[in-house]
Amino acid sequence: MIPAILIGYAIGSLPIGYLVAQKRGGGIDLRRVGSGNVGAANVYRTAGLSTAMAVMLADIAKGAAAVLIAGGGSNAVVAGVAAVIGHVYPVWLRFKGGKGVATASGVFAMLTPIPTLVAAATFAIVVARTRFVSLGSIVATIVLPVVEWLTPGRLAVDIGATLVALLILFRHRGNVARLLSRTERALPPSRGALRRTGGQ
Repeated sequence: MIPAILIGYAIGSLPIGYLVAQKRGGGIDLRRVGSGNVGAANVYRTAGLSTAMAVMLADIAKGAAAVLIAGGGSNAVVAGVAAVIGHVYPVWLRFKGGKGVATASGVFAMLTPIPTLVAAATFAIVVARTRFVSLGSIVATIVLPVVEWLTPGRLAVDIGATLVALLILFRHRGNVARLLSRTERALPPSRGALRRTGGQ
């Protein structure tokens, strides 16, 4: 169990997105631009779509890799949860990471594909209709554990999905406040449209 936690955290904490943005975004430090978040939405706002896609894929790959390397059974679930924690609180960036959505997607795509597809489709629909990445992330985060609990499968995955959802929702508490006060920024239509926003 402890090795799985260490493996998961080590993989999840790798600041791949931060490094990709540095290299492909002309030396951009994600912690100092836009929302200060190292996730793909902030990359899109500050460095453009192609760099944001690279960051998102890297973060998804981290989650998937943690599960695969840890092996099967409960160890895979524990490693997946630890990977999300590592992404959110990476030691390399002084525990200031992303919000965990993409990494969680990679984790649960390996552990429970059908609920993950449902959550991903929900995310895409919400963002397409509202242009709020944060709202799409929040709704999808709620949908995943609900569908997982309703789907026959392992209890460990049910619990893991719930724990990760709670962490991601906690990380989005500022977004929730801005959505309720109607001050949340919508996803801009072009590169670098918002460099100093308080959004996702």
